[in-house]
Amino acid sequence: MGNTKHLERVSKRLGALHPSATLAVDAKAKALRAAGRPVIGFAAGEPNFPTPDFITEAAAAAAKDPRNHKYTPASGLPELKEAIAAKTLRDSGVRIDPSCVIVTNGGKQAVFQAFAAIISDGDEVILPAPYWTTYPEAIRLCAGVPVPVFAGGQQGYKVSTQQLDAALTERTKALLLCSPANPTGAVYCAEEIRRIGQWALRNGIWVITDEIYEHFVYGCDRSYILREVPQLADRTIAVNGVAKTYAMTGWRVGWMYGPQDVITQAANFQSHITSNVSNVSQRAALAALGDGTATAERMRGIFNRRRIKITEMLRGVNGFAVTEPKGAFYIFPDVSRLLGKNIPMPDGSVRTARSSAELAALILDAALVATVPGEAFGAPGYLRFSYALSDEDLAEGAERLQRLFARAEV
Repeated sequence: MGNTKHLERVSKRLGALHPSATLAVDAKAKALRAAGRPVIGFAAGEPNFPTPDFITEAAAAAAKDPRNHKYTPASGLPELKEAIAAKTLRDSGVRIDPSCVIVTNGGKQAVFQAFAAIISDGDEVILPAPYWTTYPEAIRLCAGVPVPVFAGGQQGYKVSTQQLDAALTERTKALLLCSPANPTGAVYCAEEIRRIGQWALRNGIWVITDEIYEHFVYGCDRSYILREVPQLADRTIAVNGVAKTYAMTGWRVGWMYGPQDVITQAANFQSHITSNVSNVSQRAALAALGDGTATAERMRGIFNRRRIKITEMLRGVNGFAVTEPKGAFYIFPDVSRLLGKNIPMPDGSVRTARSSAELAALILDAALVATVPGEAFGAPGYLRFSYALSDEDLAEGAERLQRLFARAEV
């Protein structure tokens, strides 16, 4: 045998990946809860509602239908792709051909395939920060280079075209746009979307737009980049799915659409890595889309009530600086004033957190409240709270924080 000592057991690309911080925190909270600890979990990024009965009933019927027991087209059931095209026209006013749609195993696969479709070695992707944890990892997996552009609470967590200009280089290939945004709840208005779209058009930049939270917007209108700048259609890939809108995170149905040549290659890629999405899940998604936005509207009303409540309560936490979210179901307070300060503990001791990661660990230990540190989102000094939990847990969790930090030196 030849000398193989230099060969690594794990590839450099996979070895460099970080696990999903949001899923890790949620798993720890669930483990503590299973052990009998009264943990309040603000970490999970999913609606706390069951999938509606009409969707699960459609899935049950689909499971008994022999048509769904075999392979189907890798890019998705034709009738589901047609429904996605119809839904896109209804909700955004953007007309797409069903042949330009790929049904994916959740929104995450759509995000990864979007980057894989257009990014070559060394290409740069401008990534507004705070960002969802998966974006930079997916870019690196495609041998691209994420270029974070930070916008804090004083900007409403929204980047300006001046900041984009400063990040632009000859290697810039794409811009990632997520509105409403995870983790901040920021929403770009139509004028802001239009300015960014025109900037991308002028500079020949691709746009990957993540629209997964489109139906959870409060007090402002939702906007779509292809509606505002339709000339970008040849350089835009949109990703979406049923996970948030229909409380179907576990069903794993997302989609992407874009220019025909790119979609064709992305479909070829999918044919090799996953083949088709589960047919039962696709039939469930077809039933969901047939409901229009009724399910989302019911959830939106509940989320809006919780959004108002958590904003009010977190503003009552000593050391928290809170920007009101306008979309999704997250709030992203600045906790930098608490870092490095003495924090009296319930047991009489005093502890200090030097980072928001340490602060999140302290909160879980001392108050049994699970939140995700800003480091996971490219934003040290912040914490993400999801308000997709019951009204009772939301109030109890916020009250625990108020008690914990009441005597902190800030």
